[in-house]
Amino acid sequence: MIKVENLTKRYGSVTAVNQISFEVAKGEIVGFLGPNGAGKSTTMKMLSCYLPPTSGRAEVAGYDIFSDSLRAREHIGYLPENAPLYADMRVGEYLAYRGSLKKIPGRRLKERVADMLDLCDLRDVERKIISNLSKGYRQRVGLADAMIHEPDLLILDEPTLGLDPTQIRQVRELIRNLSRHHTILLSSHILSEVEALCGRVIIIKQGQLQALDTPENLRSQLNSGGMTIFEVRVPEISAASRKLRGLTGVREETHERIGDWTRFTLQCDGDQREAIHTLAVQESWPVRELTRRATSLEDIFIEVTHPEE
Repeated sequence: MIKVENLTKRYGSVTAVNQISFEVAKGEIVGFLGPNGAGKSTTMKMLSCYLPPTSGRAEVAGYDIFSDSLRAREHIGYLPENAPLYADMRVGEYLAYRGSLKKIPGRRLKERVADMLDLCDLRDVERKIISNLSKGYRQRVGLADAMIHEPDLLILDEPTLGLDPTQIRQVRELIRNLSRHHTILLSSHILSEVEALCGRVIIIKQGQLQALDTPENLRSQLNSGGMTIFEVRVPEISAASRKLRGLTGVREETHERIGDWTRFTLQCDGDQREAIHTLAVQESWPVRELTRRATSLEDIFIEVTHPEE
């Protein structure tokens, strides 16, 4: 559905996107991640034909985004970070107007507006002025606008930005339902959301591709063991720290005092809880907690984009 080859965007001497290449297959939900200023929105604008690349090429549904832009746009639904809605229009009339701009025939347009009102749960606000809607409902209107012409590809830039937890959950469920009929490229700073929705993730930093794989494969490649929390009462913290660091598979250790107890946070290769427990038994340390947290997408993101931290 998407094929990107050495895509580059420069603004004078500043390179916002630097020769990135990737592919997204039909039916996938792919997360597009990076720190602020990494080039995510710029890339999405290029793929949506809103911004021409400086060099490189990209195809959407087999159409070049530069030389065959109009055909490519027919297959794209784009929701930018701040959806540019016409605030003085009513929801229903706005969707009808946007559908007409996208050249949906009259009878079919009426059907598509009705479908979007139902799919995006907008029936209750169909007659309301957009400026009077909550942020959550405005995001839903933006999604309906992006989908009304039945595109094959949805490009969603921060679709839950500014929403409360209930609204985030509702929009997340809507995106999950959309994946049955659309390929989705999704950018979000809420990494738990990306992890819940996306089969693969793309991570960029300073305009360059840093990682492209499933979260599971990235865990195995970058930090398979995750984090182990070991809360224990020890006679001497420094001595206990040395013994924990000496265990095979323990890569990093930090600790903090909590009353009479010490909480050790251990970065391990694999699951080292048995070895840690054995050490505690040998040293007669009373244990209050020994738990393992698998590597999250947030951990992967930090390791890829800020390896020194």
